[in-house]
Amino acid sequence: MKELSMAEIAAATGGVLISGDPGALVCGVSKDSRDVGESDLFFALAGENHDAHNFIPQAAGAGCRSFVISDAGASPGGDANVILVEDTAKALCDVAAYYIKTFDIKKIGVTGSNGKTTTKEMIYHICQGHFETAKSAANMNNEIGLPLSVLNMEEGVEVGVFEMGMYTPGEIDMLAGIIKPDIGVITNIGAAHIQNFESKEGIRDAKLEIANYMGSDEVLIINTDGGYLTEETASGSYRLVKVGSTGKNDFIVSAVESAGEKGVTFFLEHGDEMVKFFIPILGGHNAVNAALAVAAAFNLGISMKEAAERLSTFTISGRLVGKDGMKVLDDTYNASPDSMRAALDMLDSVKGIRKIAILGDMNELGIRSPEYHRNIGAYAAGKAIDILVTVGEKAADIAEGASAIDTDRHMKVLSFSTKDEAWMNIGSMLSAGDVILVKGSRGMAMEVLVKRILK
Repeated sequence: MKELSMAEIAAATGGVLISGDPGALVCGVSKDSRDVGESDLFFALAGENHDAHNFIPQAAGAGCRSFVISDAGASPGGDANVILVEDTAKALCDVAAYYIKTFDIKKIGVTGSNGKTTTKEMIYHICQGHFETAKSAANMNNEIGLPLSVLNMEEGVEVGVFEMGMYTPGEIDMLAGIIKPDIGVITNIGAAHIQNFESKEGIRDAKLEIANYMGSDEVLIINTDGGYLTEETASGSYRLVKVGSTGKNDFIVSAVESAGEKGVTFFLEHGDEMVKFFIPILGGHNAVNAALAVAAAFNLGISMKEAAERLSTFTISGRLVGKDGMKVLDDTYNASPDSMRAALDMLDSVKGIRKIAILGDMNELGIRSPEYHRNIGAYAAGKAIDILVTVGEKAADIAEGASAIDTDRHMKVLSFSTKDEAWMNIGSMLSAGDVILVKGSRGMAMEVLVKRILK
């Protein structure tokens, strides 16, 4: 982080410096009293279950001298530099919005129901070979993670790639207001978090908030496959770039072929140019993610050929792991109907003696949750899966949907309420040659089963 003075921070947040030196400088930001240093600025964030004001003494004890607080009574006193604001979370966003303006960079925002992390990483990987590039860390894509990622940028950055997640309407608008993207990317529109929206159209409209701060000089890149993002529904004052599998798009994806564990090949056509791509990661759906990344890079002046060269070395850590002759597809970060189907496709593409899918609940799907789960079961029944294991009350509908389709019982279907119950019953069944997919919503913590399999 570049140095900022307490006076700059007070002005950016609309806060009041109630003690300390307005010229004091900070060169780091932290929200964790266990990970804060003398030159850091500690934001005392207050949530429903956690109020960091209670940990200000620990932060001060660790040597921190600068604080942003919303409770004057929590000030550490002495000669500490303390800014008082109404809302520390909003103040964090305000500082990030000010900080990013101090850079002369191209800003890329990535959102979507699925694939946004992979697409963000692909854009970063392509741009890194051409520009000094920064990105939002891991899945830091909310009102806390995104500003912290912005504030982690160092001097000399030329391109910043930022992921934007959402649970409710208005969140993308707030995040876009921080970075004001020059290039926006919407990967797709799915049913993730649909219980907080009236429909997929509502989700689409919320994702389109990424363009709220765009004008004629900015670019919005959309994936038209699926029909929810079209020229009619996504046009605005910005320049619209369409990516998809039909000839009506600006970047046309074709001839997608899975090479199993080796990766995916496809062709990408733009104007008079057609380039063959190979990406060494699982999943045919990643061809469109890659095409979106290429379109973003192209708008920064990076050719499709250069992008193809960069993507040929792209990897995602931790996806396919193995032990004792077994292969485990660890896709446990989150789950939605679209990402479940993509994961089952990946399982289908990996060679093995037996294919086993261990699927947990998909959360936040609203009143149609049973239907969405049963549809996933039906989809699994159409794959070459030997054993389907469901974990959780909602996932029991996956088992029901699979059994309704697979009436000849080609696939063994097992359903359990908890991870412990599932492990007690399936742990001894696993053997060398198995390919095992483990997936579920974040709240299911399905990575516990991955750790037990690999132990």
